[in-house]
Amino acid sequence: MNRRPGSERHTGWCARDHRCNLGEHRSAEILVDLPGHARAVLVRVRASDGREHAEIRVRVALADVDPAARRQLGTLLAGLRDLVTRAAATRQPRPGRAAA
Repeated sequence: MNRRPGSERHTGWCARDHRCNLGEHRSAEILVDLPGHARAVLVRVRASDGREHAEIRVRVALADVDPAARRQLGTLLAGLRDLVTRAAATRQPRPGRAAA
């Protein structure tokens, strides 16, 4: 396997424990908890190839009736698309790479 120099070393944000495996480094979980309503968990990851990404898990309580639950899901999807688009647009290009 061809690794980037330094990809084996822990980063400043790395949890430095069992979360690091298979050549990747993972941060401690960052939680946003709204008891009874929603919970989000964010983890920063540096893959074995040196690229970094965020993993986000979200759990949102849905309404008991289908039309309202469908509206909630639509709102979630629209909000996620907007969030991901804005996050991708603010990405800074790496040295030696053209901006995406």
